[in-house]
Amino acid sequence: MNHTAYTGQEVEEIIQARLVTKNKESIRIKDVLIDSRRLISSKETLFFALTSKKNDGHKYILDLYNKGIRCFVVSKLSKEYSDLPDSSFFVVKDTLSALQLLAASHRQRFDIPVIGITGSNGKTVIKEWLYQLMNYDKKIVRSPKSYNSQIGVPLSVWQMSDDHELAIFEAGISEPEEMQKLQSIILPDIGIFTNIGQAHDENFINSTQKTGEKLNLFKKVETLIYNTDHKEVHGAVIRSGILETIETFCWGKDDSSDLKIQTIEKTTSGTSIQSTYLNEKINISIPFSDDASIENALHCWATMLYLGYTNDTIKSRMMELSPIAMRLELKEGVNNCTIINDAYNSDFNSFAIALDFMNQQNQHREKVVIFSDIMQSGQNSIDLYTSVAELVKNKGVSKFIGIGPSISKQADKFDIDSSFFSTTNDFIKNYSFANFANQTILLKGARMFEFERLSGILQQKAHETVLEINLSALIDNLNKFKLRLSNNTKIMAMVKAFSYGTGSFEIANVLKYHNIDYLAVAYADEGIELRKAGINLPIMVMSPEEQAFDTMIRHQLEPEIFSFRTLDLLERTIKKIALPQNKPVKVHIKIDTGMNRLGFVFDDIPVLIKRLRANPFIYIQSVFSHFVSSDNSEFDDFSNNQIELLNSVKEQFRHASDHEIIFHIANSAAISRFPHSHMDMVRVGIGLYGISDSMSNLENVLSLRSVLSQIKEVKKGESVGYNRSWIAPIDTKIGIVSIGYADGLLRSLGNAYLFVKGKPTRIIGDICMDMCMVDLTGIEAVENDDVIIFDSNHSVSNLAISGNTIPYELLSRISRRVKRIYFHE
Repeated sequence: MNHTAYTGQEVEEIIQARLVTKNKESIRIKDVLIDSRRLISSKETLFFALTSKKNDGHKYILDLYNKGIRCFVVSKLSKEYSDLPDSSFFVVKDTLSALQLLAASHRQRFDIPVIGITGSNGKTVIKEWLYQLMNYDKKIVRSPKSYNSQIGVPLSVWQMSDDHELAIFEAGISEPEEMQKLQSIILPDIGIFTNIGQAHDENFINSTQKTGEKLNLFKKVETLIYNTDHKEVHGAVIRSGILETIETFCWGKDDSSDLKIQTIEKTTSGTSIQSTYLNEKINISIPFSDDASIENALHCWATMLYLGYTNDTIKSRMMELSPIAMRLELKEGVNNCTIINDAYNSDFNSFAIALDFMNQQNQHREKVVIFSDIMQSGQNSIDLYTSVAELVKNKGVSKFIGIGPSISKQADKFDIDSSFFSTTNDFIKNYSFANFANQTILLKGARMFEFERLSGILQQKAHETVLEINLSALIDNLNKFKLRLSNNTKIMAMVKAFSYGTGSFEIANVLKYHNIDYLAVAYADEGIELRKAGINLPIMVMSPEEQAFDTMIRHQLEPEIFSFRTLDLLERTIKKIALPQNKPVKVHIKIDTGMNRLGFVFDDIPVLIKRLRANPFIYIQSVFSHFVSSDNSEFDDFSNNQIELLNSVKEQFRHASDHEIIFHIANSAAISRFPHSHMDMVRVGIGLYGISDSMSNLENVLSLRSVLSQIKEVKKGESVGYNRSWIAPIDTKIGIVSIGYADGLLRSLGNAYLFVKGKPTRIIGDICMDMCMVDLTGIEAVENDDVIIFDSNHSVSNLAISGNTIPYELLSRISRRVKRIYFHE
């Protein structure tokens, strides 16, 4: 929500409108809206009725009026709307131009540095990485996601407020003359020109014209940052004459570059880059080794040097860069397949990203790609699909299915197992979908090919209750925890109980990709499932069972040892399997510091250490304990005493050990509340999903929804459900919802509220195995409408309170028959 309020007269003048209202003096505008589905608050919100070939915002005016919106920007005004009480209409020729004018005027209110970024690739990553690198010491406003279009840029700039000290905005164009409009909105002081690629080539005479159009963003900047090694960009900058009025800060291998790149050395863990700047040798390292990430990081390095950051500061922050989440969807498929749905577009560069994401999924050996014609590439078909064929081969794709007339003509370019079809209908009609089994399948297609039909066929059939997991938000939460830790503190992620109901290997895969150090499960079979899915991270088993030690050793799982009995069991297993002395079993020693659950007590320690030192086949990996109530300030003294007890145990173990031992006690709540408890490693669990009383800035990750299967009228005096536990006090409209206690909706939630059309609706009657019933009084609902159990606006914590339980129980009870859908945004 924007902090600056505009009067009706100000808006009227800025967007050059004719204002139709009886309430001009009372108008105050703080926020703008272009999508009726994304309304957050109607107060002081101005709706722009944008029009396009596919949609017309004017048809949503009445609905928005009923939701509380009173101010509208329109290009046509019917009497039906103008007579609405208390309404105000700003009538303009073009609503998009009006939105751009308002954003441009808003931009001029602020005198802070603004960075404008354009180019064919890397805009979003550079923007997000600059934010990661500089948000330690600057309040930064930046484009949300990839908001870089004629609509996205105004919405991005509208976020600017008096609190901000730096702005970073992306700008993208697909046609000539678009950049001039974006330049007037962003008004950048500093420009970053990333590179030039093939996107939208078809709309320009040639690449030179496109490069020149993009340069229009920088015609009034103070300084332009770019790579002199990109000859097309460098040549365009020189030819444009722009250097007569602006300065440049260049990086590259050329001697004339401000930041001269000397060497780039890739390793298994990242990349080291040596350079010269101001006649001094400097260097950075980044945790990435792909060429695109290296180029993006160099843009960020040059920008920070220009802004005056010391290289020591830059160097320390560069190693903390985290990957930027991609907008992909992961689902369970038929016949034990995994479906990756990326049917948003089919450009070559995003295809490479999608393939990388597919290769992160380790649960299946075979990888299948279903791919459509690439639209509007501006490249001839032979070169384009030769590149596609080389890419899929290099990425280890097992089978390729091409759909579309253009790609079918280039079938001879593909020398892996491949099939081609002229249309999606042709594929559906002639291909046996029973052939898909135990595979990861990537769907990558342009919208016109309607690959959502393929997704519908391939995804596992389940009933209509769905748990949605936002992997982007989970990653963001992980990074927020990381920011509270020192560089040397490791992170163990708890993925026990099917990752709190969210899916074990799916969550483990994304955590692995984002460099988590350890995983923890409750039982050995959970760890074995992860191993079979290709997860090779260290895994601690917290409740090792007597018969499972042999299996744990074979799968390189690391048992928790919490008693002399479990130690005896481990030692007997080691003798039985004749373990080689050079491959000792890594174990985690549990100390009871006050939970009075599992764990050795303080008096056990001397004997325990003696036993462990005497056995060369056992390697102490960590010693840890468990907080009783780290999230409750009432017990802070007790928590601090637990920390002191583990510290005293730490000294005994370190004195007796010949190697470094990891010590840990901090859970999600303690990460923020007890910084002195971080020790060598912390354990994050439910906090990853945004559920925390101690950190308010976490993002919600989970949404559980179902549907209204049926709506019916119940007469006064009639009962609903088993045992006649609810009797209708009056004639009542009720809804039957497709979720019950077999799905995880606990029977104790019998009087809780679910949400239909954003309104609370109380559960009535006993919750059944497969369904429950709700009171729909006052709600205009129809059958098949969504029913929200919990989401970002209706927390699982509040639902747990209604059932006299905790979020842990609700999440872990969500059954596997509930379909999981994973999102990368």
